[in-house]
Amino acid sequence: MNFPISRVLVANRSEIAVRIIRACQELRIESVAAVSEVDRQSMSAKMADRVVCIGPAQPIRSYLKVDTIISAALGTGCDAIHPGYGFLAEQPELPEACEKYGLIFIGPNAENIRSMGDKLFARRMVAALGIPVIPGSELVRDESEAKKAAVKAGYPILLKAAAGGGGRGMKIVKRAKDLKAAFHEAAAEARSAFGDDRIYIEHYIPDARHIEVQILGDRFGNIAHLFERDCSLQRRYQKMVEESPSPVVTDELRNQMCRAALLIAGNIGYLSAGTVEFIFDQKEQSFYFLEMNTRIQVEHPVTEMITGIDLVQEQIRIAAGLPISFSQDDVIHSGHAIECRINAELPDSDFRPCPGKIIEWEAPRGDNIRIDTHCYPGYVVQPYYDSLLAKTIATGRTRAQAIENMQQALAGFRVSGVDTTIGFHQFILQNDDYQRGYFNTSWIEDTLLEKYGQRI
Repeated sequence: MNFPISRVLVANRSEIAVRIIRACQELRIESVAAVSEVDRQSMSAKMADRVVCIGPAQPIRSYLKVDTIISAALGTGCDAIHPGYGFLAEQPELPEACEKYGLIFIGPNAENIRSMGDKLFARRMVAALGIPVIPGSELVRDESEAKKAAVKAGYPILLKAAAGGGGRGMKIVKRAKDLKAAFHEAAAEARSAFGDDRIYIEHYIPDARHIEVQILGDRFGNIAHLFERDCSLQRRYQKMVEESPSPVVTDELRNQMCRAALLIAGNIGYLSAGTVEFIFDQKEQSFYFLEMNTRIQVEHPVTEMITGIDLVQEQIRIAAGLPISFSQDDVIHSGHAIECRINAELPDSDFRPCPGKIIEWEAPRGDNIRIDTHCYPGYVVQPYYDSLLAKTIATGRTRAQAIENMQQALAGFRVSGVDTTIGFHQFILQNDDYQRGYFNTSWIEDTLLEKYGQRI
């Protein structure tokens, strides 16, 4: 029997585009790389069966244009579109347009995306299922409502954009006198980023871990989890290092979180790969629903390495109308995996992005190392996009062994022409607190950055 999908438009760029193309190759599916004018020489363009230019470098004129993406797919004879992550991956307009024009969207349906993209709706829905949500408010429309909600939630608080994600429209407020300015800043930032300035309030948990559960759902009602990832090492709400299993999650807590994730996904009839995210209060030893991301995650290789399951191939299978290729009982958590996101940034200059031409690029190799990248000697890192160069994933039988293998991997990089965060990641892995698993979501900004600045 022929596979139900024959040709996929990869509506993204950089390492995730390369990752999707490789999955297509393994499934013997043709791929078409949708590229902006400055991405014509990208690795994804070199690997794909065909390339189509979708516009100028600026994302709003290329990767973010639904009508252009649809036209590119139809014009190249594709029967499916994979959005990767970012750009249009969580915009319901793309799956709606795919349905209108008879294309398969490799991801969740528009209803899934829309319902979980509204953080207030998601909070209400999850609370109704009996799953803990962080103490907080409904929509706060002005300063007066914000003041009342803040007192009820209890300081410190976190102002959050109802349509938000990626840390935009989020402000920590520790004192009542700072609420007014923070409220207007959060609303303005949310309006600029999402075209939606709705704000709500949550109690801020200082000693928190960010734990997420990977799930998959198909159209036959099958839903499975692939255990958890610890994504607590962040800067400005952007993840820098992820690992699985979490060093602070017990078997009992893991079971509770995974059951909660399955309940949430099942309640909305979720399709494709998704991630249910939780905040774990280390002081109280309790967890709360945070949000659900309706797409493949940047850190998905961590889960693939400890379960042996190819998440992108599963996404394609599900979109093609096939069932998940395994049962929950088949999912085995084996060993430990760590991922470091290597960016073209200068840590000594507040992580200033460093676009430019890569002169030397040699990535490490090894049985316990995986490198997901789109870089090569001569490649130009563009200033228009995210600065991610490579995801380095190291595995080991134990966490200590995975850390050691990651240290060897980072030492094996040879890169010149652009500055990178490799040295900062080495600094993280050498830290005693990190090695013992003693950190939280604010640890990098509150503790490690100062030590990094004093290292010379």
